[in-house]
Amino acid sequence: MDTESKKILIADDESDILEIIGFNLTKEGFTIYTAKDGNEAILKAQQLQPHLIILDVMMPYKNGIEVCSILRQHPSLNEVPIILLTAINDEQTHIKGLESGADDYVNKPISPKVLVSRVKSLLRRTNITSINNIIEIGDFIIDSDKFSVSHNGEIIILAKKEFELFRLLASKPGRVFLRDEILNMVWGSEIIVGDRTIDVHVRKIRQKIKVDCIATVKGVGYKFEVS
Repeated sequence: MDTESKKILIADDESDILEIIGFNLTKEGFTIYTAKDGNEAILKAQQLQPHLIILDVMMPYKNGIEVCSILRQHPSLNEVPIILLTAINDEQTHIKGLESGADDYVNKPISPKVLVSRVKSLLRRTNITSINNIIEIGDFIIDSDKFSVSHNGEIIILAKKEFELFRLLASKPGRVFLRDEILNMVWGSEIIVGDRTIDVHVRKIRQKIKVDCIATVKGVGYKFEVS
C-alpha cells in the first residue's frame, strides 16, 4: 500500500493521544492532520478530504459519534473510513457508533500496533477493483451481472440472497454491517424476516466458499475480512 499519499485526520482532545497516534502513523508513511474537538474535526475533514478519519468518542462541542453522523451526510465524506476511539467499553456505545456510520472501534488504552493494523485494513478496501459490476478482492471475483462468485478461479454456486449478502459484505471489507442494515439492504420489504435468517444465510455461505473471510461481531452484525 502506498501510504505516503494517504492523509489521515485524528481528532482527540488529549494531546498525548494525538502525539502517540500521530507518531506511529507517521512512521508508517502516512500524512497526519489533527483536531482537538468535534467542530474542528468537521471543518478540517471538509477542507482536507482525508483518506481516513480517527475520532475520539468523548470530545468537546460535538462527540465522535455526532461528528461521524454529520460527516456521513457529506457526499465527499460518506465513504471515508472512520475509526472511533473510546474508553467506554459497552455494547450500546459500540452499536450507536456503528449506526452513526463508523467502520471500526479501537478501545482505550490504545495499542499503537493494533491501531496501525486497523488503519491499513480499512484503507485496503479503497484499493478494491470494481469495474462493470465486477468486484475483485483478494482471490475472489464477484460478478453482479452473472450473479457468480469465483475463488482462485473456482466457481462457487450461491443462491440469490446468499450472493447478495456476500456481495454486500465484500463491497466494504472491514466495515461492520449491522443486522438491521443487512435486512434492509438484502431483503428490503419483500418479506418479513428475522435475525435468524441472516445467520442461516451466513452459515450456508461459509459452507460453500470454505474460506474464513466472514467474521461475526457478536450482538452487532457481520464483516468481510481480507486476508
